[in-house]
Amino acid sequence: MDVKGVLGSISFDGEWITITKTPVGPKPAPVRIRAADVTGTRYKAGTLLMHGYVQFVLPGSAPAAEKGGVLAAGRPPYEDPHSLSIPRRSNDAAAKLVAAVEQARVSQ
Repeated sequence: MDVKGVLGSISFDGEWITITKTPVGPKPAPVRIRAADVTGTRYKAGTLLMHGYVQFVLPGSAPAAEKGGVLAAGRPPYEDPHSLSIPRRSNDAAAKLVAAVEQARVSQ
């Protein structure tokens, strides 16, 4: 299951979530998160005017706050390794991915 984001992608194989961001500077390594380790998910659908996001919350860490401003308003910063901005066309795939992660999280 894959979701194409604004500057990267998220994939989920039933157990592991992999967030791969397109580098702006040095090439960052993909972030892998076990679904069982996720304590919560945050999903905000993209609109015609604003990108949405998918964010995973892990134990012992607070979710990154949404940024303000004109260009990046309403979503976590790019530097947050546990989130990815999504365009409106990816809303359906993102909602399915979040539901699958929640299902895997609950069943483990």
